Amino acid sequence: MSNIDDVPVEVSKVFDTILVLDFGSQYSHLITRRLREFNVYAEMLPCTQKISELSWTPKGIILSGGPYSVYEEGSPHVDHDIFKLGVPILGICYGMQELAWINGKGVARGDKREYGPATLNVEDPSCELFKDVDHSQVWMSHGDKLHALPTGYKIVATSDNSPFAGIAHETEKIFGIQFHPEVTHSVKGKTILKNFAISICQVNANWSMENFVDTEIARIKKLVGPTAEVIGAVSGGVDSTVGAKILHEAIGDRFHAIYVDNGLMRKNETESVYQTLTEGLGINLTVVDATDKFLGRLKGITDPEKKRKIIGNTFIHVFEEEAAKITPKDGQEIEYLLQGTLYPDVIESISFKGPSQTIKTHHNVGGLLEDMKLKLIEPLRELFKDEVRHLGELLGVPHDLVWRHPFPGPGLAIRVLGEITPEQLKIAREADFIFIEEIKKAGIYKEISQAFAALLPVKSVGVMGDQRTYEQVIALRAIETVDFMTADWYVFEASFLKRVASRIVNEVDGVARVTYDITSKPPATVEWE
Repeated sequence: MSNIDDVPVEVSKVFDTILVLDFGSQYSHLITRRLREFNVYAEMLPCTQKISELSWTPKGIILSGGPYSVYEEGSPHVDHDIFKLGVPILGICYGMQELAWINGKGVARGDKREYGPATLNVEDPSCELFKDVDHSQVWMSHGDKLHALPTGYKIVATSDNSPFAGIAHETEKIFGIQFHPEVTHSVKGKTILKNFAISICQVNANWSMENFVDTEIARIKKLVGPTAEVIGAVSGGVDSTVGAKILHEAIGDRFHAIYVDNGLMRKNETESVYQTLTEGLGINLTVVDATDKFLGRLKGITDPEKKRKIIGNTFIHVFEEEAAKITPKDGQEIEYLLQGTLYPDVIESISFKGPSQTIKTHHNVGGLLEDMKLKLIEPLRELFKDEVRHLGELLGVPHDLVWRHPFPGPGLAIRVLGEITPEQLKIAREADFIFIEEIKKAGIYKEISQAFAALLPVKSVGVMGDQRTYEQVIALRAIETVDFMTADWYVFEASFLKRVASRIVNEVDGVARVTYDITSKPPATVEWE
C-alpha cells in the first residue's frame, strides 16, 4: 500500500507545531485537540519517534501520560535527542515521571492510587506555566508518583497527595505536571496548555481552517501536478464530501468521484447522495452498484474485524476496476485515490510497538490492500470532525450535509451484529430510518452528534395480538461529542423513546424488543462493532 500522507510533513512545515509524543494514554488525543482550540497546530506521534527522522522542528514538545511504570523493564522511553532541540518540553503524568527518571530516578509506586479530582496549589506564582491558574481543581490518574525532586528541578505546584504535582527546571524551559490538563475535569487545564504553547513556546497561533484550506489546495496541486488525475472515494458523508470538494477546487475536472453502493447503506442513501453531490455541488459522480459482490464476500462472516477487512479490500478492488475504465487526457493511468480519513481514524488505527493498542481497524486506514496500486490522498487526515464541518462551510457545502451525522465506511455491516443477510439489513435499515425520522421531527437532530439503530444477534420473547413471538432486538444509540474521541450518551425524554420503540416494534417485521444504549466513550466505542 502506498500512502503519501503517513507523516503530514507539509502541514508541520507551514504551521508552528507542537509535537505531542504519545505514551499510550487514553487522553493523549485530547492534548492535541485542546491546543487546536486556541489555533495552535499540534501533531501526535508515538513516544518511540526518532527525532533525527523528523523533517521539521517542533516549537515545543509535550510528553503524554501512559499506562506503564517508568521503572519497569520494557517500559517505553523517549528519544533523548528531544533535549538537544532546545525547545520547551512539558511532561504530563507519565511524561513527568519520564523526565524525573531521566534526571535522577525518584519514581516509585505511591501509597495509594490517585484517580479523580484534586486541588492544585501553585507554590511558585512566577512560573510561566501557571500564570492565571492559582488554586484550582485538576484531574489525577496515576499509581506511581515522584518521591524525590529530579536533579536540576524545583517544585512549583503541589496537591494533598502529590508533593510534586508541578515541577520546573531551574534553568531550562522544561516542566512536569502530575495531573491531566487536557481533560475538562481540570478547570484551568486549557489555561496551562495555552501558557505552554503561546507564552513559553511562543507559537504563532495561526492554525485555522481558512489558512489550512489554502495550504492544502496548494499542496495537492503541487503533488498531483498539471496532468495527473485522481479518483475519489465518496460516500455522501461530510468527510468524503469535503475531501471531494477540496480535490475539485484543486484540480477541477481531473477529479473523478466514485460512489460505491455496497448494499450496506441506509434507506434511500444512494439516491440522496447522487442528488446532493451532482445537483448540489456539481461534482462529476459515477455510481457503482456492487451489492452482490460485497454481500457475497460477507456471507457467513460474523467477526467484526474480518467484516472491516473484507469491506476495505473490496472497496479498493472496485475502485481499481473503475479507475481502469477512466481514460485520462494524457493517456496515463489514474495514479491517486482520495479518501476522507480523519485524525481520530489515524489515532485509533495506528498500533505502536509497546505503548499503544489497536482499538479497531478503520476501513479507510487499516483495512486497505498491501499491494494497492493507487496512492492515497487524504486531505483531512490531520483534522478532527468539528474542523471538517467548519471547512465544509467555508467551501460552500450545504448546511444540512455539513451537519449530517457520520456513517461508518463499513455501513450497516457493523450495525448488524452477526452474519449479514438481506433480511437482517432490511430490519436494521427500517429501524434506523424510524429513529432518525423521529429525531428530526423532535427538532433535536443537531443536538446529537450521531444516532443509529443496531440489530443485535439475539432473540427475545414478546407478545403480539395475543400470540407469543420470538424475534430480534434493536439497540438504539445516540451520543453527544465534539471530537468523537470521547462521547456521552444523549438523554432523551422518556416519551420520545416510548414513541420510537412503539413505532419500531409495530412497523418493522422481525423486531420484538427495543433497548437504548447508555454507555459513554470510553469505555465503549461509538459503534457496536
